[in-house]
Amino acid sequence: MRIRYVFALLVFLLAKRTSLGQNGIVVFQSDFGLKDGAVSAMKGVALGVSSELKLFDLTHEIPAYNIWEASYRLYQTVPYYPPGTVFVSVCDPGVGTERHSIVMMTNSGQYIVTPDNGTLTLVAEHMGIREVRQIDEAINRRKNSNESYTFHGRDVYAYTAARLAAHTIRFEQVGPKLPNEVVRLPYQKADVKNGVVKGNIPILDVQYGNVWSNIPKSIIDQLSLKPGDKVHVQIAQNGKFVYDKSVRWVHTFGEAPVGEDVAYINSLLNFSVAVNQGNFSEKHKVLSGPDWTIIISK
Repeated sequence: MRIRYVFALLVFLLAKRTSLGQNGIVVFQSDFGLKDGAVSAMKGVALGVSSELKLFDLTHEIPAYNIWEASYRLYQTVPYYPPGTVFVSVCDPGVGTERHSIVMMTNSGQYIVTPDNGTLTLVAEHMGIREVRQIDEAINRRKNSNESYTFHGRDVYAYTAARLAAHTIRFEQVGPKLPNEVVRLPYQKADVKNGVVKGNIPILDVQYGNVWSNIPKSIIDQLSLKPGDKVHVQIAQNGKFVYDKSVRWVHTFGEAPVGEDVAYINSLLNFSVAVNQGNFSEKHKVLSGPDWTIIISK
């Protein structure tokens, strides 16, 4: 009976550690591109900590210095990985400055190792913050790298993430606990008033040039649109309108002629606009970021 109890306790403790702790998975994101060895160097550092780690890429094609897009790609991806996954996000134009290097744990148990420069804006908002710790570089920094000031992705973030994912350190050993807050970039939140919907264009569907918004289907449903209806779309950058047109509302692109502007709900269940078999972004000179606003009405 005693053996059975001890066994059950061990199973419980292991399950608890797995659900709230590390699972050996590290996912990398950066604005480095793949033209040189920077990404490979980060992975080499991680494997130097433990060759048993499972390493994956989110993307390394974040436009240079575009912290906002790094924030969105995390929001787009982190929720689909299991608790205990450790993400490394390096879009760090302020590398070597006084900005904090941190590890944030989401409410659902994923860890993100990153500079606290706005990269966590959307994950913090949508997934919540369980805990934030500042990386103690006296402990969690690659050996003999103290004279390197411009590659924290390799020397601090990949190293810390690997130690955390491999159970070499516990989360508490990352460094001192900080308040449950991170740097957040301002942007237009999705909102509806008197039948007019406002939102932000956080990102493009880069392969096709479709323009995605942060306006969820639940708000669009309030407009009671049916396929074939016209919806008025206005798009502005810093208050200056660059697009103002009524377009066809569709469920699928096949409901409109090739080359026509359409509005639809994308795979993340947010309002979007596109050109059927064309590139909306290029055609209408629309980009994305916190300074882009979209307004929708019937």
